Amino acid sequence: MSTLAKKLLNQRLRAARVRAKITGTDVRPRLTVTISNKHISAQIIDDIAKKTIVSSTTVGSKQTGTMTDQAKFIGTDIAKKAKKSNITTIVFDRNGRQYAKRLSALADAARKEGLEF
Repeated sequence: MSTLAKKLLNQRLRAARVRAKITGTDVRPRLTVTISNKHISAQIIDDIAKKTIVSSTTVGSKQTGTMTDQAKFIGTDIAKKAKKSNITTIVFDRNGRQYAKRLSALADAARKEGLEF
């Protein structure tokens, strides 16, 4: 097994381990975050209805700056959209990533806008 394949397998296993412990409901949906090398996207999902309620991404946006700045932008944007949909509390799905740097910047920005998790 190549090094890259091993890394991807380990990331999928970590994501599955985190996902096994949390689930989103209509009262408390799940906020999942995907961070690639170039873009960041976040979705608020109701797992029971199997429906995405709100989403935000840097793909196609004119947002510039560092990835941490873009993560803060996505955090505030997703929190504003969640408020419009009457969502105040969520479950945070870090998707197998370590809670640091970009991920924590996104979460802190969402908390500042009023989301509770």
